[in-house]
Amino acid sequence: MPKYIFVTGGVVSSVGKGAVAASIGKLLHWRGYGVDFLKIDPYVNVDAGTLNPYSHGEVFVTDDGGETDLDLGWYERFLDVPMSRHNNLTTGQVYLEVINQEREGKFLGQCVQIIPHITNEIKRRIRSVAARSGADFVIVEIGGTAGDIEGQPFYEAARQMKLEEETLFVHVALLVFLEATMEFKTKALQHSINELRRIGIQPDIVIARSKKMIDDQTRSKIALFSTLPKDAVFCSLDVETIYELPLVLEEQGLGDYISKRFNLRNEKTSISEWKWIVSRFKEAKHLVKIGVCGKYTSLTDSYVSIREALKHAGAFNDTKVEIVWIDVEEFERDEDKISVLKSLDGILVPGGFGKRGSEGKLKAIRFARESRIPYLGICFGLQLAVIEFARNVLGLEGANSVEIEPETEHPVVTAIPEQTEVRAMGGTMRLGSQPVKVIENTLAHSLYGSNLVYERHRHRFEVNPEYWGALTKGGLVFSGFSLDGRRVEIIELKDHPFFIAGQFHPEYKSRPGRPSPLFNGFIIAALNQKLEQAKTIH
Repeated sequence: MPKYIFVTGGVVSSVGKGAVAASIGKLLHWRGYGVDFLKIDPYVNVDAGTLNPYSHGEVFVTDDGGETDLDLGWYERFLDVPMSRHNNLTTGQVYLEVINQEREGKFLGQCVQIIPHITNEIKRRIRSVAARSGADFVIVEIGGTAGDIEGQPFYEAARQMKLEEETLFVHVALLVFLEATMEFKTKALQHSINELRRIGIQPDIVIARSKKMIDDQTRSKIALFSTLPKDAVFCSLDVETIYELPLVLEEQGLGDYISKRFNLRNEKTSISEWKWIVSRFKEAKHLVKIGVCGKYTSLTDSYVSIREALKHAGAFNDTKVEIVWIDVEEFERDEDKISVLKSLDGILVPGGFGKRGSEGKLKAIRFARESRIPYLGICFGLQLAVIEFARNVLGLEGANSVEIEPETEHPVVTAIPEQTEVRAMGGTMRLGSQPVKVIENTLAHSLYGSNLVYERHRHRFEVNPEYWGALTKGGLVFSGFSLDGRRVEIIELKDHPFFIAGQFHPEYKSRPGRPSPLFNGFIIAALNQKLEQAKTIH
């Protein structure tokens, strides 16, 4: 029978529950157990697809086309196990299902209520994760903080499962450290545990999120007020690289404690490979500066998978990647601001939607092309690279995407034919893993080393086939196509040190120790160019 570990949070949101949940999964994985995850988001949206990144961070796309919470990315990066749309549950999904059942008459005249109907549906969804994957453990992360009104049905469902299944409750809460007095303050953490007790949940393990490792006195105090033994209290401290966290928790004995609570065998497989991966992040010999030119850069969680993919590629090549977050709207307000790009070793334009910031991104792409700085474009970054090329190389004045300018004279980027009649916004884009045919004797082929790859997509627009001839005649290389040959998937420039863009999101499949081929090539190109420039100077 599967076992369930519920991870809850207290004091503040974004306390690191996702990293802790992924780390617990890693500890169990090291002990030979199958692990699956469910991230619960109490918002009423059906999925994350229509959320602004400033509201909830990036939208993580799964192979099956789910538009999900970014924590699923952490689960994948830590365990290298693909998630699906079924690994993310929202209030919207639960109520939509229950209301549809009520309309179909499936409740036989009952008064449909939060308890038992909503909580039963939540429990069904939780159990279905284990049923689909056959995992030994399902780690259920409940988003938000204990006490949030929208989370109450989920906490109640979890409380009920304590009576019905083998469960463990792990509470992650912020531990305040006062710099003025150089001491830990546990009161806020105590209040969050009291919130859990108020709804009938006694945590089995408390993990204090802290800037520094807690001392023995603080550990004892937390244990006392949590009604726990001292060895049930752990610390999730700030680490140099997030991939170090499972090792930190393992060293404190968390894996052993969970094994003891569930009466499990406690035989660990070798963790030397993970230690080696972590060491690569911490022992870089080189440094490159990469500019991420977007419009959500004031909240870097908007681009968390891109950030991690850059770090993966850097670590793989003994290189620390210093990311310079650039708000492209500044280029639109002040032309001189573009000078910030001169100090970079590489320029990346990420995905995005809409007109805002598009002209600033075009300026960044033109700078990368003309200054021969390595460039990587992702999704919208491909479409804008095509627009920039059409305007400034082919001379097609006013060339644009119909998304940005519906009446443009030169619609070099147009709506995918299947998208022209779409009315609903949520879950209707071209989504998920799609095959990409890679053309031989191209940069793309040298990076992938394969004629066929699968990458995850999230877009409504594509390069207009009516302009393929003019673009390729002008020197733009189409190095990747959809399997049916109907749409361009990869573009590149031959007469450039490194200029490539994909219509997909390669960052979603990047892993520590196994970086995305496009990101890997990008970092290698940035590093090589920097080293060559250094030789020239000397």
